[in-house]
Amino acid sequence: MIDVIITGAGPTGLMLAAELRLHGVHVVVLEKAPQPTPVVRALGLHVRSIEIMAQRGLLERFLAHGKQYRVGGFFAGIEAPWPDRLDTAHGYVLGIPQTLTDRLLEEHATELGAEIRRGCALASLAQDADGVTAELSDGSRLRARYLVGCDGGRSTVRKLLGVGFPGEPSRNDTLIGEMEVGVPPETVAAVVAEVRTTQKRFGVGRVGDGPYRVVVPAAEVAEDRSEPPTLEEIKQQLRATAGTDFGVHSPRWLSRFGDATRQAERYRVGRVLLAGDAAHIHPPLGGQGLNLGVQDAFNLGWKLAAEVRGWAPPGLLDTYESERHPVAAAVLDTVRAMTLLVSTEPGPQAVRRLLTELMTFEEVNRHLVGKITALDVRYDVGEGHALLGRRLRDLQLKRGRLYDLTRTGRGLLLDQTGRLSVEGWADRVDHVVDVSEELDVPAVLLRPDGHIVWVGDDQADLLDRLPRWFGPAGPAQAQG
Repeated sequence: MIDVIITGAGPTGLMLAAELRLHGVHVVVLEKAPQPTPVVRALGLHVRSIEIMAQRGLLERFLAHGKQYRVGGFFAGIEAPWPDRLDTAHGYVLGIPQTLTDRLLEEHATELGAEIRRGCALASLAQDADGVTAELSDGSRLRARYLVGCDGGRSTVRKLLGVGFPGEPSRNDTLIGEMEVGVPPETVAAVVAEVRTTQKRFGVGRVGDGPYRVVVPAAEVAEDRSEPPTLEEIKQQLRATAGTDFGVHSPRWLSRFGDATRQAERYRVGRVLLAGDAAHIHPPLGGQGLNLGVQDAFNLGWKLAAEVRGWAPPGLLDTYESERHPVAAAVLDTVRAMTLLVSTEPGPQAVRRLLTELMTFEEVNRHLVGKITALDVRYDVGEGHALLGRRLRDLQLKRGRLYDLTRTGRGLLLDQTGRLSVEGWADRVDHVVDVSEELDVPAVLLRPDGHIVWVGDDQADLLDRLPRWFGPAGPAQAQG
């Protein structure tokens, strides 16, 4: 029997597969597409996702293929400087096409032993007390203890489960594609700068050294959004929006997306779970979609592994939904606000001008950037110290950096006293005795996702908290 089947080999599914493999979980990823997509739907990683890559030792790979930016404008395109004093050692946005992100995460997952089967579409599923049976479109069947749907906004898994997906339907479509242009780059830049003073849903710019990426409002909402637009439709909308079609030609791909905003009512039904776009969809304003999915996987991976390996305390897997559902709901609200702010109507434009003034205040700017970058996320892990529930930044320690110690995906006790112990949990929690001028508390206990679940220096108090997140003391026993 397979431990976990994942449907969907996008960033969410690949990140989850890697996280599970860190704990020795047998993972099979099913992807209905026979080949990786050439379509670049996302263009970069925000700060929290960059931290995640650093926590797993992947950041150097990503930095080698991306470009660092410290520019504002992520909140509804309102120009503001990159804020100072963000609570991170990685205070930048990493520009990198999703195709490269997919490739790097697939390499990581397969290096760890994940099995990825392309050209395999899920047709149906059934679950019982012991596992999940997945039937594929070719009639074959697979049996697993758990199944996770990371199969996008039109998720087959979500539909098979009958999970509701309430929210708002698309009211506006946007056309997108990669193609060549027939005018000089300076002409493109001048027209784009002029049009974007009022129309933030428009853009024409080169993707690295490749073709131009064209984004332009559609004339109407398509009945079938899976049907790509034609090049002539792109040209018509460019002329209507910018007064020129830039001589666009030779498209590599064309697509469209809507501004529907929806969230799954539940993230878990028995042994089947949802993550990424299968659990939530929203317009791409702020560039949060890919990042939100990767962060879902980072939260879920170690918890699901704990269930499979047999050491999860009661209710641990349920904290995936209780922690991540509110995070996505907050992102959806932020995107709804930004969608209003990019409207060309007089009322929203007045609000936009007011918010532009407010963002000249450092605290306001930093607060809104915190929302976009997920640095403001705090999970409810109980009452106590202000650090509880927050992730810990990449501290400089006396003998190195904190994130270099988190690559195994285990818990970590960072002990500045040298008097504490994790005896009984040493197979799940690393004990690091070191000091940092950046940490003003005696010790912190980190979950595998880097969030703080204990602060203090009292051994008895620590022993009370360890079982809540890492199960009972003693060697963890794998199921089966």
